[in-house]
Amino acid sequence: MDLRYWLPRAVDVAEHWGERFGPYREHPSHLVGDEEFAAAFATFSKRLDDNYPFFHPRYAGQMVKPPHPAAVVGYVTAMLFNPNNHAAEGGPATTEMERECVDLFAGMFGFRGTPLGHLTTSGTMANLEALYVARQTHPGRGIAYSAECHYTHARMCGVLGIEGHRVPADGLGRIDLDALEKLLAAGRVGTVVVTTGTTGLGAVDPVHEVVPLARRYGARVHVDAAYGGFYALLGRSDRPEGIDVRPWRAIADCDSVVVDPHKHGLQPYGCGAVLFNDAAARSHLAHDSPYTYFTEAALHLGEISLECSRAGAAAAALWLTLQLLPLTRDGFGEILAGSRRAAVGWAERIEASEELETYQAPQLDIVSYFPATRPLTLSAVDAASGRLLTDGMHAERDPVFLSVLRTDAADFARRRPDVAADAGTARVMRSVLIKPEAELHLDQLHARVEQLAATGRVRPPRPAHPSSNGRRTS
Repeated sequence: MDLRYWLPRAVDVAEHWGERFGPYREHPSHLVGDEEFAAAFATFSKRLDDNYPFFHPRYAGQMVKPPHPAAVVGYVTAMLFNPNNHAAEGGPATTEMERECVDLFAGMFGFRGTPLGHLTTSGTMANLEALYVARQTHPGRGIAYSAECHYTHARMCGVLGIEGHRVPADGLGRIDLDALEKLLAAGRVGTVVVTTGTTGLGAVDPVHEVVPLARRYGARVHVDAAYGGFYALLGRSDRPEGIDVRPWRAIADCDSVVVDPHKHGLQPYGCGAVLFNDAAARSHLAHDSPYTYFTEAALHLGEISLECSRAGAAAAALWLTLQLLPLTRDGFGEILAGSRRAAVGWAERIEASEELETYQAPQLDIVSYFPATRPLTLSAVDAASGRLLTDGMHAERDPVFLSVLRTDAADFARRRPDVAADAGTARVMRSVLIKPEAELHLDQLHARVEQLAATGRVRPPRPAHPSSNGRRTS
């Protein structure tokens, strides 16, 4: 797609539609001349130089990538109409597009019946709404979530006045089932939050084991799939690229799920979504307004949402993207498969490297590793990781953009019992291969990171016994 061709077409669509209503005079108060705008735009353009190349494979840091050109065109076109999907009269066309997108997400997760859902401005708002419904469903009972889940759950429990219960994670960053059962047995938990793709490591909680456990104690299950949700396209297929299919297929039996199309879904910020498996959740959100909802509609999206105004352009961008990249294994799923292969491929290279070591094998597409140090101490790993981050980002030639994850001593020791815990925490490298282009750029990316790790390493004399050099022996 050539944006230079399609973006002017967006203006054509809006102007052609507007002509049917006849000419009108614009008020002079907001008119701006081209010369005045050119000066402001030049300053604006220069300010945008202060950015990282999120589009490029050499950016292997956070969960960021540019939207698909179809999403850009869809968003800009609809933005010229400026619809508000709070009520059907605010955006009739984009309201229908949003409903259709929600139905597609319900199919992606295997929801049956008539699920309830809508788009949101973010995963944070989507999780807030899911926890609000959890509170209303089981008043007086708290929310359980993993120590590795996104911090928004603890924060939103505070906002909602719900008791939050932090459950320890196991050695792979997943919710600990024994600790969870002890908590459930106490009778104070009404909803368990599971995460399919934690923000730090991309760990996938065992949803298939949590669901029957929670039901045994009368608790609901909410799935935070903000990051990893689109992996359901692999997890529910017969070509899962090595991921465990059981958690993904168990989502169909959960009470609610959140997903962020502005992550893997190729959408501009902000576009999240929340879905409830039972349309009865509507009773906890229903409200009326004397100045909206005056057109005939079976359901206004604002009637089932905590948020009010929401950009209809976000729904338009998502809808147009999904017309071209359907939510199937051979459609959108191929994008996820590319990212997954990239992560597995890089992990294999790291395992064979003398300069880098694996922190944890990727469960989805997040690769965690650290520069090899001798001796292996937390303070040395932390310093080496910080140096690698800085050297890569500020290199004048061939920069590479990475990110770090702060781990505590106990978590690190679970993965590497041979570490000397001379500090309370240590940073390790964390690369989110959210762009499938990383698969095509993997050799260059690995070689450059390995080179930076070797250049920054201070090499003490090699120990006499090779088994004590800090490398894994298994």
